[in-house]
Amino acid sequence: MSTFYIFLVLIVIVAFLLVVVIMVQNPKGGGLSSSFGGGGTQQLGGVQKTTDFLDKATWGLATLLLVLILLSNITIFGGDGNESQVFDENATQTTAPVTVPPTNNTTTNDTL
Repeated sequence: MSTFYIFLVLIVIVAFLLVVVIMVQNPKGGGLSSSFGGGGTQQLGGVQKTTDFLDKATWGLATLLLVLILLSNITIFGGDGNESQVFDENATQTTAPVTVPPTNNTTTNDTL
């Protein structure tokens, strides 16, 4: 199994965890939740430690997701930095010679 696929599995897991952490958070007011009638039912004395942990977990998972995406990009081509050579080889292999039909350059003047 290539390292790219390992990074791909890790990216999917971290993205799923990030969605779960975001969905667990309580809205802090404003936004869409208050537009749909959720503004009047907010807690007055919510648990502060839980929201701090969820905020830190959100930022940590988002940072980890970004790092994993950047690292997976490096492993796509093996990390040797020869991406342009790969594209050039593919471009020369797939191009076919273009044949242009001959054009008739004789002009005729049909004057009456």
